[in-house]
Amino acid sequence: MVVQTVAMKAREMSVEDAAALVRPRDAIGFGIITGTPVALFRALGARSDWEDLTFSGGLSLGSPDVFLHPNVHYRVNFFGGNERALVAKGADVQHVPSFFRHYGLLIQHLGPRVMMAPVSMPDEHGRVSLSLYNGATRGELVRAGRDPDRLLIVEASPHFPRTHALIGHEHDLDLEDVDVIVYTDEQPTVFPNDPGSPEDLVIAEFAATRIPDGATLQTGIGAVPNLVARMLARGDGGEYGVHSEMFTDGLYELMAAGKATNTKKTINRGTAVITFAAGTRAMYDFMDDNPDIGVAPVTYTNDPHVIAQNHRMVSINSALEVDLHGQIVADTIGSRQFSGVGGHMDFTEGTSLSLEHVSLICLQSTATVDGVLKSRIIGDMTPHSTVTSPRQLAGVIVTEYGSADLRGRTVRERAALLTEIAHPQFRDELTAAAELLGR
Repeated sequence: MVVQTVAMKAREMSVEDAAALVRPRDAIGFGIITGTPVALFRALGARSDWEDLTFSGGLSLGSPDVFLHPNVHYRVNFFGGNERALVAKGADVQHVPSFFRHYGLLIQHLGPRVMMAPVSMPDEHGRVSLSLYNGATRGELVRAGRDPDRLLIVEASPHFPRTHALIGHEHDLDLEDVDVIVYTDEQPTVFPNDPGSPEDLVIAEFAATRIPDGATLQTGIGAVPNLVARMLARGDGGEYGVHSEMFTDGLYELMAAGKATNTKKTINRGTAVITFAAGTRAMYDFMDDNPDIGVAPVTYTNDPHVIAQNHRMVSINSALEVDLHGQIVADTIGSRQFSGVGGHMDFTEGTSLSLEHVSLICLQSTATVDGVLKSRIIGDMTPHSTVTSPRQLAGVIVTEYGSADLRGRTVRERAALLTEIAHPQFRDELTAAAELLGR
């Protein structure tokens, strides 16, 4: 593949030769989701000589084969489909509880010799954009590339968009700091829009009524946050802003429709602020060389005090369970790790710091478990429950039966409001459970 002629340290290699630089006993750090070096991981999966190989990362994409080797250990900060499937197959996958802001620190705890990342093609200055993922890894990527005892491998593809750094931050790498560059024809992973269930659509409609014109938005993972943004794109409101760890198709549609202008923001006015993106090909094309989108490290995007500086900040996230106190479970199902904390608590905290902000936590009122209908508004936590966000940070809880604004409410008032938006089948038992609270 022909590339720009620039002075650079990076050696060009095939993906197989680059993967061969990893030792049978080694450690590798990478990002999450679209920060997964998919082609390199596929090549690592073709090897069988591993003696003690450890990864630090999460929400991996592409082939999971390398993680299935008996001598490979995977320290996971956020579970996704690959991680849940690996656990089911008996792979050594261990969860490390942490905020998204701490993922870089987790890599430092492991101290991997090797760092990997997907990037855009080099520009005329010999620099590559981190494309769809900045997150918490850029600092460690640079440190690895500048350390003669460590190894930085990047995989570049013409299909990965070149994205811009938020002013005052960095979102690229100089090939002088890269040890090895692999050129591939890899396409970024596409995430089709989830149409959601009928209940999701009702929840999204309730949530959308809580979002005023000019609000700054954050949307998390899941069908409902994306549906809310898409509804706003088709609605009558406008002048929205974006300050979100994740850039989704809903936010892209909001910008493409001229509804998210970022003109009302009090900080980073005129720019949508994100730290990673996952969506459709159309969204990736929209991001390519788009100066209206600024990518920053997660230590900035998810800092609660930065979040709180935004104009009328509204965060939209999902949950798995909420108890009558307002404690939110968003990353575990009983004792089973299902996803991760990510930025959930950062945005609930950031939006709690001013009365003009609001956190919307959206969930269906029930789930069917082993053929039995269960309420997701619960009277009390089970012994295996793990709280993602504590009750003192709860804002507005939304189900298909309405919304409950818990801010400034007593324990008993919260319980009554949450019971009203629970499934009718469970309201009597929740009312009985509420009688035990606040005494």
